[in-house]
Amino acid sequence: MPRVPVKDFGSDTPVLSPLEPERLTQLPADAEPRAPMPPRDAWLEKYDFSLDGFSALGLPLPKTAEEEERIVSGFLRGLAKLFTRENNWAFLLPTALSTDYCMRCNTCNAACGVYEASGRQDVYRPNFRSELLRRIYRRYFSPQGKLLGKWTGAPELNWRVVYRLAELAYRCTLCRRCAGVCPVGVDNGLLCRELRKLFSMEMGIAPAALHKSGTVRHLATGAGTGMKPAAFLDNLEFIEEIIEEKTGKRIRIPVDKKGAEILLVHNSGEYLSWPENPAAFAIVFDAAGIDWTLSSASMGYEAVNYGLWYDDVQYARIAMAQVEAARRLGVKKIVVGECGHATKAIVTIADRLLSGDLRIPRESCLPLLEEIVAGGRVRLDPWRNDFPVTLHDPCNMVRLMGIVSPQRNILTRILPPGRFREMPSNGTENYCCGGGSGFAIMDAYNFPEWRNRVASRKKAQQVLTAFGDCLDPSVPKYYCAPCSNCKGAAREALMDCYRFRERYNILYGGLVELIANAMAELPGPFLSWETEF
Repeated sequence: MPRVPVKDFGSDTPVLSPLEPERLTQLPADAEPRAPMPPRDAWLEKYDFSLDGFSALGLPLPKTAEEEERIVSGFLRGLAKLFTRENNWAFLLPTALSTDYCMRCNTCNAACGVYEASGRQDVYRPNFRSELLRRIYRRYFSPQGKLLGKWTGAPELNWRVVYRLAELAYRCTLCRRCAGVCPVGVDNGLLCRELRKLFSMEMGIAPAALHKSGTVRHLATGAGTGMKPAAFLDNLEFIEEIIEEKTGKRIRIPVDKKGAEILLVHNSGEYLSWPENPAAFAIVFDAAGIDWTLSSASMGYEAVNYGLWYDDVQYARIAMAQVEAARRLGVKKIVVGECGHATKAIVTIADRLLSGDLRIPRESCLPLLEEIVAGGRVRLDPWRNDFPVTLHDPCNMVRLMGIVSPQRNILTRILPPGRFREMPSNGTENYCCGGGSGFAIMDAYNFPEWRNRVASRKKAQQVLTAFGDCLDPSVPKYYCAPCSNCKGAAREALMDCYRFRERYNILYGGLVELIANAMAELPGPFLSWETEF
């Protein structure tokens, strides 16, 4: 793949680095989807697609020299703030260290699923955008740069550099697999996220799905999906009907129970797209005698926090409101359901914000589920899950939080011997689902084409390899992804784009559904394999 010199990043080339489908990581011939959709002519007349022929942002082409100047000056203003303590106190140190200490050894490149899947397209290297950021900062803010100018190797800053860099910040899933292999600890994923923050907080540039339809709607309605409290309560009635159908008894889901041991918080997408997941939690918790509750308060029933991916202010507003809802109920701790980014957002990143009576203990659901299963709190029959299962490790919980063993300990107890098979790269070395950092919900322009065919491609390869000995559609198979975001990526890429259900009889779902399916006391299977397969 031809290299793209950093100094030429602002050239007037119509498409700087066009994607070449024939260079993508090879998959079995029958798994290949049709060729990616090119941008429509009407889009090209209005918006910038000059990075790689795709757009996640829909940035309007500037019409005047004054507009071009505003784009450049806004970027420089934000870049200066990124490296000052008063404006970036929470992330200044890792940002500065990752900017200063890269050795350009390129060890990170082979770790990047996007770079590898693309056929090693140069602009997708983890350290490409970081090197670009580094050179621009030194040229415009260091004494040497002001003296040497273009001889620093940085491009002459123009609107194309800014727009392409903004788009490039959304060609990384922020999985930080690259950071795990860096010999000196440089975190190119963090730098990419800091770039997103610069564009959002200083220039108002962010994907509509994350901002307008994400955090703004979340703060206005109480949930990122727009689900208001009344709709949430109606949805619970429907879930109770699912539970009765599966168990033969009516289990009342506890809501707004004061002083409960646990406040369980789901990604609200579960209630709308995968209601069997919160239903399974209710069944397992009821059987195990867990003292728990849900909250019907606005912000109290939604675990997601899209601000984590692009904007510190939006993140803080949501996190504080979520914990305040728990404080009002007087619960002992918050447990986050199967959602990777939501878990990291409230369990670890929120430590930068919370103090006093808002420092409520917070944890992932996976250790609790392991305690229930391993402690014998529910009676299990592993043979109810007599089908091949592979496990996806959500980046935010596994690589970035170290929650590696609970889900595996659960699977070994709820599956017959030999039914669980690891992916070829697993645990902290697993690849992103392709929907990380907001990609799973970003559907503007032709970006889904890029996401499904590039960002999700390594995951497709992993799943096919894990099931390599039983791809025949006569054998039902289960792709276990204990994360709402990762299930969204599976639905869009693996099922719709690569047609895994149709071609190989692979279904996807969460972990708690498998636990419920193994419960001996249920009169029949929780997972309806007869109809699903």
